[in-house]
Amino acid sequence: MNYGNDFILTLFTNDPDLAQAGDAAGINRIGLDLERIGKENRQDSSKAWISNHQLQELPTIRDKLTHAALFTRTNPIHAGSRDEINYLIDQGVSVLMLPMFRTVKEAATFIELVQGRALVSLLVETAAAAMRLQEITKLPGIDEIHFGLNDLYLDMKLSNHFEVLTSGLLDMLADIVLSKEIPFGFAGIGRVNDSRLPIPGDLIYAQYPRLGATRALVARVFYTPDFRALNLTHEISAARAALDQWYQAGSDKQAAALLSLREKVTEWTV
Repeated sequence: MNYGNDFILTLFTNDPDLAQAGDAAGINRIGLDLERIGKENRQDSSKAWISNHQLQELPTIRDKLTHAALFTRTNPIHAGSRDEINYLIDQGVSVLMLPMFRTVKEAATFIELVQGRALVSLLVETAAAAMRLQEITKLPGIDEIHFGLNDLYLDMKLSNHFEVLTSGLLDMLADIVLSKEIPFGFAGIGRVNDSRLPIPGDLIYAQYPRLGATRALVARVFYTPDFRALNLTHEISAARAALDQWYQAGSDKQAAALLSLREKVTEWTV
C-alpha cells in the first residue's frame, strides 16, 4: 500500500479548465457542489465559500474528465430529491454526497433513492448526525463517510473547525466508522508549505493517517486566485508525498503532531 498515492482527493469546481487540469494532475473525483437549501442561512459568506455552481454546468465538467470520477454534492433531502438524484445519475455522476442530514431516516432515504446506481457518500456535519453515527453506520449501502468540520463546528457552537479536529471528538467518530469498515475522510487539505494558512498545513496532514482517514477535499488554496499560476500536478504530487511521509512516520510522531496542532489551535483561537 502507498498511502499517499491511494488517498482519494475530491475537487469541487465549475471551471472546465480547472477540471481538466485537476484530472491531468491525478485528482480522483471532480464535480459540482449543488447544495443550496439552507446554506446561506447557516454560513457567513465572508468566512466560508458558498458555491455558485449550476446544474446545467455538469455536462461541460463531465466532458473534461478522462480519469477522474464525476462527483456531486446534492441538496439535503427535500421534496425534489428523487428527481435531482435521478437526473445526476443520468448525467453520469458516479459519486453522490448527501449534506446536512440529521437523522437515520434521512440517510436511509438518500441510500434508497440512489438505489446502488452511484457511490453514496454521507457528509456528517451536524451534531445530531454525529451523535447518531452508531445507528447511521448500521445502514446498508453506505460507501463512505466524510466529516464536514466547518458546519460541524458551527452547529456545535465552537470557535473554529480546528477545535473539532483536536478535541478528541473526531477520534471517537473515526473509531465508530472504522469499526464498521467504512472508508472515511474529513475536511480538506491545503498546499504543502503554504505560508498563508493560519495553522501549519503539515500538522493537518499528519492527522489523516493518525485517524485512519483515506480521503479529503482539495482546498481552495490549490486554485485561488488563479490555478494557472501553479503547477497543479506538482502540488498534488507534493500533497500525496506529504501524506505518505506522515503515514510512514508512525504513531508516535503522528501523536506528537497532534499535540503541536493543539497548541497552535489554542494560540490562534485565543
